[in-house]
Amino acid sequence: MLGSPKSLYFLFVAITVLLGVVFYLWNPVWLLPWGILPALVLVGARDLRSTHNVLRNYPVLGHIRYLLEFVRPELRQYFFESGQSGRPFNREQREIVNKRADGLADTEPFGTRRDVEGAGFDFCQHSVSPKEVDASFSRIWIGGPQCLKPYHSSRLNISAMSFGALSSNAVLAMNKGARLGDFAQDTGEGAISPYHKVHEGDLIWEIGSGYFGCRTRNGDFDPEDFRKKSRSDQVKMIEIKISQGAKPGHGGLLPGSKVNAEIARTREIEQGKDCQSPARHPEFDTPAGLLEFVARLRELCGGKPVGFKLCLGKRDDFMGICKAMLETGIQPDFITIDGAEGGTGAAPAEFEDFIGTYINEALPFVDNCLRGIGKREEIVVIASGKVAMGFDMVTKLALGADMCNAARPFMFAVGCIQAQRCHTNTCPTGVATQNPARAKSLDVPSKAVRVRNFHHATMQSFLDITGALGLDSPELLGPEHIYHRPEYGPACTYREMHPRVEPGDFLNGKVPDAYRADWQRADAGHF
Repeated sequence: MLGSPKSLYFLFVAITVLLGVVFYLWNPVWLLPWGILPALVLVGARDLRSTHNVLRNYPVLGHIRYLLEFVRPELRQYFFESGQSGRPFNREQREIVNKRADGLADTEPFGTRRDVEGAGFDFCQHSVSPKEVDASFSRIWIGGPQCLKPYHSSRLNISAMSFGALSSNAVLAMNKGARLGDFAQDTGEGAISPYHKVHEGDLIWEIGSGYFGCRTRNGDFDPEDFRKKSRSDQVKMIEIKISQGAKPGHGGLLPGSKVNAEIARTREIEQGKDCQSPARHPEFDTPAGLLEFVARLRELCGGKPVGFKLCLGKRDDFMGICKAMLETGIQPDFITIDGAEGGTGAAPAEFEDFIGTYINEALPFVDNCLRGIGKREEIVVIASGKVAMGFDMVTKLALGADMCNAARPFMFAVGCIQAQRCHTNTCPTGVATQNPARAKSLDVPSKAVRVRNFHHATMQSFLDITGALGLDSPELLGPEHIYHRPEYGPACTYREMHPRVEPGDFLNGKVPDAYRADWQRADAGHF
């Protein structure tokens, strides 16, 4: 029993008392450093009454275990991770983003370090006759036949991140960078903040289920408030958020402790009170209702492009929206597909890990469905999910997108180090926090230039890779250009993995077997 942690603790207490008496009698000045020992005695006394099993069995010493656990993420990231093993973005990806943001060359020596024979590896095949892709293909018009004010958009924009999730300085830097680089910033569902307006960069206003920035006191949609704000020249498009990749089918809660006066004014909510975002929109509950809401917003905003964002879930739900387009005659100008691998400031772990369709599976399905109903050429598809490099953009466009949004790479550009403390309000770089002292560490002018640089270098990489495939336009990219290596057998193209649908096939009864049951279940009258 003498060697047990508890007995050793009581022996330590006895030695502490004895040393205290000795030091007092010998020279009281020694009581100053000796004061550490009683402090440890008090810690041990508290540990003996703790509900933590380890601390009760190992008083004082047990804290070493929790200390090591606390610094474990940093130890892994800085010392033990390989260049390709980190998640959600590995070190190699983060370094490329940072080099491009700094305007440096992103060349690497000695060949690839990736496991090119590993399952899941994606790659493309170059042509012996590469082409030079004109810079004009870095932009695309968004706006279908029902849109009065199409937007000439960059093929890469800043994805939805709200003020509240991001600090004021992060929003300022991103919007200034968007202005410098002539691309757009999605506001996220947290409304248009004063910081989005300072540098007058193009905005995509995201409207979530809480209708922040255009809501009544009861949380309902306020059409007049929306009309007034949406007609600002700075607002180029309107995006209805149905679901988010990192937490599809789940609402959101901003605790009252985080709802300061500034956020309350921006979101038009009550200061200090919990702010709930419902899991579903109060304004509609059917596919047809969604499209009627699209038409309503398009009229209120003066004919600007209006679309919606969702993480693909039940396939018949999306097909129900397709059928509603045919029945109502209303169609969105764009659809943003958020991959289940998307990021967020905070999400329930199981929603983040196990729910939703990943972007490379979702895009071919959405592309095929829109082709099948004959609407693909009139609706822009935007891919949002782990787009960090030019090859990511090439892959997404080949699988069915027309353009891309990126969030976390732009966070890296303004200083994020992937500390993964976004939900704690203790972001060490001032990017994802509402702590003014921390946010001040983010220098807006220099980070805005990094945002512009990263965007420019990534777009150039995208065009260069497209040309290397022997294509003179990104619009020629298709699933046949991207190879995927399965666990067993040789690599095959995504064209071989997904059925091919020609324009109008669904209207002519030519629904692929893989889609037929979902198409039959789909209904414009209910989700």
